[in-house]
Amino acid sequence: MKRRIAALLPVVAMAAVAIPMTTAAPAFAGAACGKTVADKDGSTWNKTADGANQRSGSSTGCGINGIAYNTHLLDYHCYTRIGSSSETWTFVRNDATGVSGWIRDDLLSDGGSLVYCGF
Repeated sequence: MKRRIAALLPVVAMAAVAIPMTTAAPAFAGAACGKTVADKDGSTWNKTADGANQRSGSSTGCGINGIAYNTHLLDYHCYTRIGSSSETWTFVRNDATGVSGWIRDDLLSDGGSLVYCGF
């Protein structure tokens, strides 16, 4: 009986270690109010939004820096995700106004940047 238990202990110990590693979700952080980022996205400036607020962080609770309209060209810098949700925000520089800020991706003409900010 002791041999069977002793033989199973390494298997049980390995399973206990493996469970947290396989069930851990990746951590995503939104951009705090006032957060700016460098331009990591080299895509062209043909992106637009139709009356979208450019915010100081990736939350509707952050202040509004400016507004992007469909006649404005936007330079995407990168995107971030809010927690484990599917909500993403892109940091943009508005070429027409020179104002930078975060816009929720569902308000951008093509869904936002494809380059993750990584902070």
